[in-house]
Amino acid sequence: MEFLSELLAFIPNILTGWIIPILFVLTLVVFFHELGHFLVARWCGVSVEAFSIGFGKELFGFTDRKNTRWKFCLLPLGGYVKFADDANPASTPDTEALKNLTEEQKAGSFHLKPLWKRALVVAAGPIASFILGILIFTGINYAKTQTGPSGYIARVLDGSAAESAGIKAGDKIIEINGSATPFFSDIYRIVSLSANEDLQIVVKRGQDNLSFNVKPRTAMVDNGIGKEISVGRIGVAPSEDRSTWAQRDYTLPGALVASVDQTGFIITSSLGYIGKIFTGRESTDKLNGPIGIGKIVNQFSEMGIVSTLYIAGLLSVSIGLFNLFPVPLLDGGHLMFYAIEAVRGRPASERFMEYSFRAGLVLLIGLMLLATKNDIGWFN
Repeated sequence: MEFLSELLAFIPNILTGWIIPILFVLTLVVFFHELGHFLVARWCGVSVEAFSIGFGKELFGFTDRKNTRWKFCLLPLGGYVKFADDANPASTPDTEALKNLTEEQKAGSFHLKPLWKRALVVAAGPIASFILGILIFTGINYAKTQTGPSGYIARVLDGSAAESAGIKAGDKIIEINGSATPFFSDIYRIVSLSANEDLQIVVKRGQDNLSFNVKPRTAMVDNGIGKEISVGRIGVAPSEDRSTWAQRDYTLPGALVASVDQTGFIITSSLGYIGKIFTGRESTDKLNGPIGIGKIVNQFSEMGIVSTLYIAGLLSVSIGLFNLFPVPLLDGGHLMFYAIEAVRGRPASERFMEYSFRAGLVLLIGLMLLATKNDIGWFN
């Protein structure tokens, strides 16, 4: 009976702490991404057969007046918009169906639309993901006064990269590589992604601005979900004296500009990280799979709705970027095929497309396994 009581008490915690926040974030992010595809497809006169949140068996849904089935499915890890002449949710053309289309059906065919319209429909999903991220960040920046430690340095660790470069306690870091750093979190954000790279750090010392070349050193830290990852560190600590802290309020246009910049930073830092992986300067330990993402959403949701929305914005931008990679099955893969078609003057062969999609599937499964390995710490 005691076990049953504990289990019954734990179920609400699972619902409110894990399932509901994760479903909320995933549904919001996936819906907005697929809505981009859907709206541009409708604008281009494409017949949409299904708009799905999740994969597998349909749980519930409805059919609109244009015969599009809107549905929620059993596995909520993604979604899709399926056009009338698609063979599957990956939007590969149904060659047999295309041969037997009536004139009316041809008018609504996605795969018979001009190349620029098909490319626009495909690109609309990632673009919508970026827009959602910007909208969320804008709302947060505008609604919330930012307060926190400034670049004022209270302590420099002995033997650290900062000490070796000549930075001292009492200095105030105001700029790194040309980017202003009004908050210590700005410093952390840049430095943590720049291990073993030269950074030009400008500090204010008294009335003077001094420039130092600093190379952050690699340190292993807990990523907050029980996994150690490598980050850059220069060895400085912020002041806890609130009289030195920074505060910032945004106007609505200012919040929008800051949000675009924030989105751009997420994109460039992500691309930089991927580039370092391929050149052997970074490990894959920062990649997160479904379990890791679930843990992160859970932790942010415990801090309130603003933090939950923030992680939704971050995830939306990340998914938009990921979908632009030139991997078959992803939006970027379709755009790659359209680029080939534009150069050749005709689509790639069905055989080439088939093998490309198979290779893309293998690559995505391998990436998922690698990320899941990171999530649960296999072989560590």
